[in-house]
Amino acid sequence: MKSPLLSLPGAVPAEGVDEGVAAHYGDLFREQRALADGTGFVDLSHRGVLTVSGEDRLSWLHLLLTQHVSDLPAGEATEALILSANGHIEHALYLVDDGTTVWAHVEPGTREALVAYLESMKFFYRVEVADRTDEFAVVYLPAGSIAEVPEGVVVRETPYGRDLFLPRADLESFAASHGPAAGLLAHEALRVEHHRPRLGFETDHRTIPHELGWIGTAVHLQKGCYRGQETVARVQNLGKPPRRLVFLHLDGSDVHLPAPGTELRLADVGPDGRKIGFVTSSVRHHELGPVALALVKRNVPLDAALLAGDTAAAQEVVVEP
Repeated sequence: MKSPLLSLPGAVPAEGVDEGVAAHYGDLFREQRALADGTGFVDLSHRGVLTVSGEDRLSWLHLLLTQHVSDLPAGEATEALILSANGHIEHALYLVDDGTTVWAHVEPGTREALVAYLESMKFFYRVEVADRTDEFAVVYLPAGSIAEVPEGVVVRETPYGRDLFLPRADLESFAASHGPAAGLLAHEALRVEHHRPRLGFETDHRTIPHELGWIGTAVHLQKGCYRGQETVARVQNLGKPPRRLVFLHLDGSDVHLPAPGTELRLADVGPDGRKIGFVTSSVRHHELGPVALALVKRNVPLDAALLAGDTAAAQEVVVEP
């Protein structure tokens, strides 16, 4: 779905899964600094928007999600996962309940499969699942923003900022009164800085929540049964995940960032050594320079210097081994 804000001056379209919104508006670092200072907004209207209404909505979602939501207070933001039977991550939902309806935004390209799964699990519960993406767009206001939220708009407030479920028809008028606009690359740079995993970027077909530090933030360990819980409990109580998320400081002298999927090797072995992980997201940060998130094998030494392709990389622990 192509955003009308791509018509703003300087807008350069994002590519791949984020197609449909602006990657930047001509000055990546200025846009990052604006967000870090609590000004501007980011158009995330390419993300899917779902609602779940009905008196059983919270108790029903509680059975399906990794998060404890049966008593979720109105207005309190949370995030949750849906796992496969083997405990692998299939969906990530970013939720808030407004007192009558649960609102969620999800990764682009995932909403149809998610809605189909939720519909298949309704049984006799008094719930209604709706895809609201055609009606509502997600807009992000950074932490510290004092921008006024339009009346009646559902807000999901987190330590990292506010997600607004804005009527799609109001996007252009919102942009005119809440600028300057910042592109998705600025939003991604701050996400990587805060070590926040993203479905489809930090995950693959075999990722489990422990590898990404999603235990606690998206997975509640003291709730009832849900699909994939056995794997979560077994790893939590008896073992360790096979991989762990790390933050990488990359050699700033390289012109090109290592692309997602770039293989990681130990620097003292060289580029012909054994693969010990791969880059998941890489960005240019306005203060930190080139940085990345990556998944490495759990037993990689914490102080080991790495190579991301041909680029030197120093690791910072995100998930303890």
